[in-house]
Amino acid sequence: MKIYSALQIGAYHLNHCEDYLVTDHIGSEKLLCAVMDGCTMGSDSYFASTLVGKLLRKIAKAKGYKELFGAEPEQPDPEAYLKSILKDLFQELLIIKSQMLLEQNELLTTLLILLFDKKSGHGIILAVGDGVVAVNGVVTEFDQDNKPDYLGFHLHEDFDTWYAKQTQKIYINSARDVSLATDGIGLFTKVAAPKADDVLDPISYLLQNTENEDNDDMLELKLKRLEHVYGLKPSDDLAIVRIIE
Repeated sequence: MKIYSALQIGAYHLNHCEDYLVTDHIGSEKLLCAVMDGCTMGSDSYFASTLVGKLLRKIAKAKGYKELFGAEPEQPDPEAYLKSILKDLFQELLIIKSQMLLEQNELLTTLLILLFDKKSGHGIILAVGDGVVAVNGVVTEFDQDNKPDYLGFHLHEDFDTWYAKQTQKIYINSARDVSLATDGIGLFTKVAAPKADDVLDPISYLLQNTENEDNDDMLELKLKRLEHVYGLKPSDDLAIVRIIE
């Protein structure tokens, strides 16, 4: 299993990339991946997306250590395990919000998160807000009409009640080729005259095409080709994680 990732600031953003991504293992069998997109209308949006990514990495490492030393019971169900990760994330965010006296608009980020159990071959993707997912060639776009949901809206709610309302889920029985991307993947714009005569669809090229899959920088190479050969660059920030078996 190879894991590829790419993070790129949008052509129309000057100061900060407001997207973030994380990939980490929990023990030897579970893989956690996520992409986040900070709300442009929020305050310091890059902070919210980065904070969530750093906390997810912390939670993954903590759960890995607990499993190693038998301090946490084994949970074979990916959705139940993902729910426990998100519950820990909510708790960590509430602690930091209190400690740093953060306002709601400082914690606004979308979240697309994947938990995959390599032993069973099963996994789950949950989307909070906008984004694009591809599973074994099938692309699903979560589009909330430019009014995406954000984690920061719900930190005051009862977690179990909030989770029960989540419907943007994809269940995976076999992960041959899985991608997560923020909505910047659908916002490529022409920044230069193309040097190629053919037309290339960025979503298909980045999430389905397997050219250069032997190169660890596959996604970076594809983004460079889109820009320098086809004259295309995302106008919004972009974070992508792709896994190929």
